Amino acid sequence: MSLTFEFILEDARWQAQELAAIGAKLGDVIPQYLPLPAQCTAVVMACDDAQIAQLNQDFRGKPQPTNVLSWPAADLSVHKPGAQPKRAADSELGDIAIAYETCLCESQAAGLAILDHLTHLLLHGTLHLLGYDHIEDADADVMEGLEIKMLTSLGISNPYVMNNETQ
Repeated sequence: MSLTFEFILEDARWQAQELAAIGAKLGDVIPQYLPLPAQCTAVVMACDDAQIAQLNQDFRGKPQPTNVLSWPAADLSVHKPGAQPKRAADSELGDIAIAYETCLCESQAAGLAILDHLTHLLLHGTLHLLGYDHIEDADADVMEGLEIKMLTSLGISNPYVMNNETQ
């Protein structure tokens, strides 16, 4: 099993970040924890706050920027709090958008290395593609537990201890 991220840079400031390296690390780690289809992919649009605010308005009715948005190719949720989502069958997992200014401000405010924060947010968005959510407390516990395990395996501290963020 392998997971590949395709990055589309809509904002030139993303070129200074190591998105391809982050994607490669997550592409190796995620399949160690979750069953995935062979050769699966996710597309990531790295944009700015204005672009993600428009997407947030269009798709969620919230006219403000956010750090990350996800559009799963399939609904894998099981609608039972704390339950594991259905297994992805399609090799195309879906799309993710991530906003430069919001991510940078969040990492600075929390005293996190930007690459660690970006790794967390890309992992978070990918878990949404795979049917995980954090609306119900039981679902948040499952999703955050996975994030913490995977990030720890990459040498990244638990982001929920430093700041109580949920996207």
